[in-house]
Amino acid sequence: MSHDLAVAQQHAFQLARILMVPVTLFKSGSEYGVLPSTELDADDDLDVINEFDPHMFRPAH
Repeated sequence: MSHDLAVAQQHAFQLARILMVPVTLFKSGSEYGVLPSTELDADDDLDVINEFDPHMFRPAH
């Protein structure tokens, strides 16, 4: 896994936790991006990498 991808995944996860909505990490060309999952359309020409849903994770305590 590249360093850029690891950073993008970490930021996407944190954004999902802050907004408390599912976000999708995608790649377009050579760049990574994140959008709320509801903003993506099936017609978008994006390489979806992962969806981060903040409701799937619970606090450690």
